[in-house]
Amino acid sequence: MKISLTQKYNVPGPRYTSYPTVPYWNEADFTAEKWITTLQKSFSESNSKNGISLYIHLPFCESMCTFCGCNKRITKNHSVEEKYIQAVLKEWSLYCEFLPEKPVIKEIHLGGGTPTFFSKENLESLINGIFVHAVKAENHEFSFEGHPNNTTYEQLKKLYDLGFRRVSFGVQDYSSTVQKAINRIQPFHNVAKVTFWAKEIGYTSIGHDIIFGLPFQTIEDVIDTVEKTNSLKPDRLAFYSYAHVPWIKGNGQRGFNEENLPKDAEKRKLYEIGKKLLIQNGYHEIGMDHFALTDDSLYKAAHNGKLHRNFMGYSASKTQVMIGLGVSSISDSWYSFAQNTKSLEEYYEILESDKLPVVKGHILNDEDLIIRKHILNLTCELETSWTAESLNFAELPEVLIALKEIENDNLIVIESNKIKITEEGRPFVRNICMAFDLHLKRKSPETNLFSMTV
Repeated sequence: MKISLTQKYNVPGPRYTSYPTVPYWNEADFTAEKWITTLQKSFSESNSKNGISLYIHLPFCESMCTFCGCNKRITKNHSVEEKYIQAVLKEWSLYCEFLPEKPVIKEIHLGGGTPTFFSKENLESLINGIFVHAVKAENHEFSFEGHPNNTTYEQLKKLYDLGFRRVSFGVQDYSSTVQKAINRIQPFHNVAKVTFWAKEIGYTSIGHDIIFGLPFQTIEDVIDTVEKTNSLKPDRLAFYSYAHVPWIKGNGQRGFNEENLPKDAEKRKLYEIGKKLLIQNGYHEIGMDHFALTDDSLYKAAHNGKLHRNFMGYSASKTQVMIGLGVSSISDSWYSFAQNTKSLEEYYEILESDKLPVVKGHILNDEDLIIRKHILNLTCELETSWTAESLNFAELPEVLIALKEIENDNLIVIESNKIKITEEGRPFVRNICMAFDLHLKRKSPETNLFSMTV
């Protein structure tokens, strides 16, 4: 019996927010001192020209969403806010001691957890504290994630006054059955309210995150969710495939059974129907899983060949340095990656000893840097080339052989010195990147590491 492309290519695989991916980091050769050396090098090369990015992880949530694979701490005790912000600001001050000049901050993203768990006063203390040691880039892009149930008008206004112009609201799905399964009870009214507030205040890019492949989700649910989303007309959308990774420690994905999840062709149909409706309503597909209206910065970046992808996902700002602050945050100097401890208690303890809370990372070698460029090209521009000698690597002939079957399935076109992803190949970008992933090729995972690609 002939199998579909979805069945054929629906295998575990990375989302490629980095290369090498975290499970393939060479931790044995990594030290915090090496990380700082590469950070200083990259900072000197790029700070005055492009500025840097900051990702700040705010881990607290009042309740557990059972679809979420993020690092979080569940509590209703808001007295935890101030201690955490002081710790983040101490971490930032330690970083600034290593940097030869004031950082020019091009991009800030507040992620979580639930950033809007924090009061407007504490969010203001955080951002003002960051700029004690830094300056804003002229065309900065500051963004944060908001929970529609607890984001207030006052929080939106305060962050706007602090320079934030982009906000993304987690929607997931409007079906009451799905919301109950994922423990995310969130009426449409709440999403509409915060969206209208953000527009009224003057945010120039309002995003909604929706997910396909959730437990009990049907075609009718996706149609209803997309139609409600279209009625609010957010500037951009993330339309993600649900990542089922229940093996991750602390993961909340226990509120439903495996058989409650849409599978393979059924799951892919949810995406295709949602995508068709979005395109009919003026949205353009950007990279993997993202859509934007033509006046949004993400669309403009993609249209002008300036789209970037990092641990924060897709970005219209292309910086060489991204410093991650807060528990579990990942930093990127281009030449290396570093991750903070995932334990909140250890995070506090390490900072009390005046040390950076970095516990693991990876120093990229020459081959890593070349493959990283190819994967960025594929995920951002849907093509890559090896015309330049700097993008050639020893195993390229073997990669092209591996890509031949993908070409036979009409997912890519291979030319003399480049490959292009076809329209039919867009759902399989992760699989195409996997052909370039030499770490994955040399050592297949022996345990569950990645979610399914389709």
